[in-house]
Amino acid sequence: MPTIAAHTLGCKVNQYDTEAMLELFEGAGYRIVPFDAEADIYLVNTCTVTGTGDSKSLKLIRRLGREHPKARLIVTGCMAQRDPASLNLPGVCLIVGTRERGRVVSLYEEAAASGKTRCAVSSLKNAPFENLRVTRHEGKTRAVMKIQEGCDRFCSYCIIPAVRGGVRSMPLEQVRAEAERLAQSGYRELVVTGIHLASYGRELGADLVDALKVIHGVDGVERIRLGSLEPLTVDDRFIEALDRMPKLCPQFHVALQSGCDTVLKRMKRRYDTAQYTDAVTRLRRALPRCAVTTDVLTGFPGETDEEAEATLRFVEKIAFARIHVFPYSRRKGTVADLLPDQVPEPVKKRRCEQLIRLGNKLECDYVSKTVGTVRKVLFENASEGFTPEYVRVSAQGEAGRILPVLITSAEGTLARGRVLDRTAQLKGAFDAHGGLPVL
Repeated sequence: MPTIAAHTLGCKVNQYDTEAMLELFEGAGYRIVPFDAEADIYLVNTCTVTGTGDSKSLKLIRRLGREHPKARLIVTGCMAQRDPASLNLPGVCLIVGTRERGRVVSLYEEAAASGKTRCAVSSLKNAPFENLRVTRHEGKTRAVMKIQEGCDRFCSYCIIPAVRGGVRSMPLEQVRAEAERLAQSGYRELVVTGIHLASYGRELGADLVDALKVIHGVDGVERIRLGSLEPLTVDDRFIEALDRMPKLCPQFHVALQSGCDTVLKRMKRRYDTAQYTDAVTRLRRALPRCAVTTDVLTGFPGETDEEAEATLRFVEKIAFARIHVFPYSRRKGTVADLLPDQVPEPVKKRRCEQLIRLGNKLECDYVSKTVGTVRKVLFENASEGFTPEYVRVSAQGEAGRILPVLITSAEGTLARGRVLDRTAQLKGAFDAHGGLPVL
């Protein structure tokens, strides 16, 4: 039986795509092995959002070619869609973009039989939603569920619309079937994601709330965690739906990118800091202890010291539970690549370090506020798991189970606690969204 191993670079959507391709290979009689094992085939799912993603992808593919000269390499994903010629490297048998992944097995077998590198990169114009299927996530207690593909926002710094195509969505009946399959496979938490999740259902006459209602109604699903949102998603309909969906985790990743209105305008983002603040206020009014997390991009062309300082002040004002920080990376084919006043790399690095320090402080502050509360923790293994707000908790539990844990202390971004016995559980009254007790 031929063996295949895979490695994913980039986002949760890429993780989903990789798992789906592996299941296709498994269904065709291939055996999946760990990536650090010897394999007949290595699949690398690439990322091209930043220059770092490109360089990591190329470095890994070259290393595999050197270390496993007899193996065949399959290269897929966003970098394959954007620049397939650069991936025609020693050992590469097949290059697949972001449209033909459902045919990856037959494409590979055709390429292997011919002895020539096959490039299967198709135009994304009018591409349909690719109904890939995932029924298991190896070694995971939560499952990523991709319900949306593509983006048409065309932010000035972003290459994603070019490598993922326009907006298309999984039909609601397929959303239900996917959630049911994952629940039957034993996953208690589903992470609902997409390239631009806020656009879900637009071409179907539906929206994200409709999809969440369908998933919420599936027996066996105990938690629903959302991928990245935009501030304008948090409207009256979304807030009203929160009360009717107690399975929805009170952690909301609301994209920011910059806390300065002049930078947001140059980025061609479709909101300002006032609208962002309103979205966070709405979420916290509905769920006072929810975790609001975000992405921040610094060093955008023309960003002055004053604009960077405005972002720092805004991030501190919002008091995020966690932030992911990225330096701006030039991407050919984007508007921002042609803008004047590109920020020097040392300045980007300094600004990133400032934001990371602030982000660490804010995360520690958020975690410290959980001390003395009881949280329902989904255990990843016997000694660690995550709360509904995605706070990492160290306690002695049981992998795959959701158990009530009294948080006894916080060490930086890690909470420590102990699982409550049955008697102690009965003394606490848990709220619908995750377990804050009345002790």
